[in-house]
Amino acid sequence: MTRPVARALLALVLTLLGLLAGPASAHSMPTTTVQLDVHPDHVSAELALPLNELQLATAWKLMNNAQALQQYRTSLRAYLADHLAVSGSTGQAWTVTIGEPALSSVQQTATGASPEFVVPAMLTPPPGGSVRDFTLQYDAIVREVRTHTILVSVRRDWARGLNNESGNESVEVGVIRADPRSGLVPLLPVNLEAGSAWQGFTGIVRLGMRHIAEGTDHLLFLLTLLLPAPLLAARRRWSTFGGMKRSLLTILKITTAFTVGHSLTLLLGTLRIVMVPDRPIELLIAVSILVSALHALRPIFPGREMIVAAGFGLIHGLAFSSTLAALNLSAWQTALSLLGFNLGIEAMQLLVIVVTMPWLILLAQTRVSPAARVLGAALAALAALGWLGDRLGLANPLGSAADSLGPRGPWALLILAVLAVAAFALTPRQLHQKPS
Repeated sequence: MTRPVARALLALVLTLLGLLAGPASAHSMPTTTVQLDVHPDHVSAELALPLNELQLATAWKLMNNAQALQQYRTSLRAYLADHLAVSGSTGQAWTVTIGEPALSSVQQTATGASPEFVVPAMLTPPPGGSVRDFTLQYDAIVREVRTHTILVSVRRDWARGLNNESGNESVEVGVIRADPRSGLVPLLPVNLEAGSAWQGFTGIVRLGMRHIAEGTDHLLFLLTLLLPAPLLAARRRWSTFGGMKRSLLTILKITTAFTVGHSLTLLLGTLRIVMVPDRPIELLIAVSILVSALHALRPIFPGREMIVAAGFGLIHGLAFSSTLAALNLSAWQTALSLLGFNLGIEAMQLLVIVVTMPWLILLAQTRVSPAARVLGAALAALAALGWLGDRLGLANPLGSAADSLGPRGPWALLILAVLAVAAFALTPRQLHQKPS
């Protein structure tokens, strides 16, 4: 056997072995994360510490310990206070306040989720100190476990347009590792760009747009309420197409009423004038979808859609407000953010309506309209029931399916468009639904 052939066979064998072995299941590089939120007068931090690594560093009995949080709560805060310090550009020490820890989990290894402690901290500079220029001294775990790594990132920074809710779009600031020879843990200088009011404003506009784009329940309520908008109601049933002018006017009224409603409670909720727990709000949003679905099946408040849209808009606005309230902005940042967030919401709502309503209006003029309306309303009702169950603590397949509706929106729009065009083209002109 020649050498080239032998090498080729060896390479083939190694490749097959690699395929049979499947993905590597080795333990991933152990890490701690620090996520920073920059505010006008302080920086808040979220410290995440995996229990298995913290156990190595402290010799605490954490793994498979159901009472670990209660048992080590005080010790953990004292440990972090000893391992976290911040100083300004002039060397002045900041005030560090460690909050109450919580127990969470993160998908950190190939084998599944790893439990971790998540601890908030407030970092406050001395009077006149800048929140954008400081030195972070943080060596939790890494001081005792030299293979450990600390990833530091900025999650929220209004002045730079960074308002990340999920933590998936954080901007990395730096990495802290112990020197392999000396074991010393270096300080991490943090120098953030100044940012501007314009960046903050446009960032909030994008946040409002994303909030609607990812808020399937908000869009589903509005679209379900608009589903029968092109139709006339007669004898407690939806009847024929009401005409282009009437359809557009109805759509405008419903959308405007919803906007007025949610804008009012967005303002009141953000300013904390009205404060309602999240759970009843989420329940009422699911109820609003169910009510609009029932109305799409059979007119239960014909001619009063504006009132219903405004009323449920008040509920949806409270859900919107929790996003802005959580940012803890200054007065002028809040004012700009209210305007920008509303603009973002309205821009995305308008975009969705513009790309959806022409097909509903076209479909309303065909004989396929009743079946399509019933199908759309039934799907919305099922999604609402699934969300109601979830929000009442009853896990169900309908709720899981409803949560996955968002990414399928473009496909649903394409199906609607094809159905509307095909139905309109195949319906003889004299049989198109006309206004009564």
